[in-house]
Amino acid sequence: MQRVLLWLSALLALYVSGFACAIEGLQPGESLPPGDEKPAPHIALLLPLKSAVFGSAADALRQGFQAAAELEMQLPERLTVRVYSCFDEGKDIAALYRQAIADGALAVVGPLTRSGVGALAAGQDIPVPTLALNVMDGPSAERLYFFGMAVEAEARQAAQLAMQEGLRQAIVIVTRTNLSRRLQFAFEDEWSSSGGALLREIEFDNDPAVLADIVEMPGTAVFLAADAKMARRIRAYLPNKLPIYATSQIFTGNANTLANYDLNGIRFVDMPWLLQADHPAVMVYPRPLTSLSSDHERLYALGIDALRLVQLLLGGKLEAALPLDGVSGRIELDGRVFQRSAIPAVLARGEAQLRNAPATTVLPVFPDQARGVP
Repeated sequence: MQRVLLWLSALLALYVSGFACAIEGLQPGESLPPGDEKPAPHIALLLPLKSAVFGSAADALRQGFQAAAELEMQLPERLTVRVYSCFDEGKDIAALYRQAIADGALAVVGPLTRSGVGALAAGQDIPVPTLALNVMDGPSAERLYFFGMAVEAEARQAAQLAMQEGLRQAIVIVTRTNLSRRLQFAFEDEWSSSGGALLREIEFDNDPAVLADIVEMPGTAVFLAADAKMARRIRAYLPNKLPIYATSQIFTGNANTLANYDLNGIRFVDMPWLLQADHPAVMVYPRPLTSLSSDHERLYALGIDALRLVQLLLGGKLEAALPLDGVSGRIELDGRVFQRSAIPAVLARGEAQLRNAPATTVLPVFPDQARGVP
């Protein structure tokens, strides 16, 4: 208990010590207090790098963004990047955004968390093109755009894939998590609006008895609104030939061969960055200097595409460049939300294979780790 109190005291001291935020230059590790850099045109990247909860996810995205920026800066007239880090985006983002503008930012990328995006949007003072790295409901300022990793979009895409393959009935299996419910609602909404019939909704709570009467039925799909751990438990009790669909939540990388064998035959969608090594854009951008989990690889890829999108916003070239064949998927603009379409794959013999691709297709290998930025 004493150790916990000491930790909390240290954390509180960080918040009251003067500045909760710092500005970093393009080179990792450089850090200056706000205002110490002279105002100059730049792209500002706002991330919760100092957050105990979101810091590692934010750093993975930063690495991808800066790797892409360094590659692009080999071209003439490219802006430099300044990274603005903070502890708590919900509390700090408004001040951090104002600081970036005062420092000469011509465009801003961030914040990353939903609370940060909500806090920024609430101010409605967005003087430069700004690309938030998460989504929010409701109206927003004219220059505020959104781009993130909403898993609901993948659930909708899974429903579309099942429809395209001639299936018209669905069984949805959910678990007792908020994320599972979000996946369920997105799949069912897309499925129903496309004319599909919903046969059953089953809540799985580690009791296989609820799955005992599921049998193969012509024209019927199963959607797993589950992560990899729960999907492996569920898959063992489903008929082998039953078409099963899921999102990238079930894929933790090709390094986990034995775990992937438990998911054999499941169709899912994920980023080209993890599934298609010979994708034109994937081949252009460098891989991380250090090994990242599959979840952090996705954030790294999101950082690459965020850099590409903000450059299009700055150059006024969106209409000509979209849809963008990004490393995180095919990107289109719907209003002010950049929608990302993933690519289909299937787990076979312990590895992810592109749908309709030869079994010898070689895909990147990443280790396992939980993910998500609420």
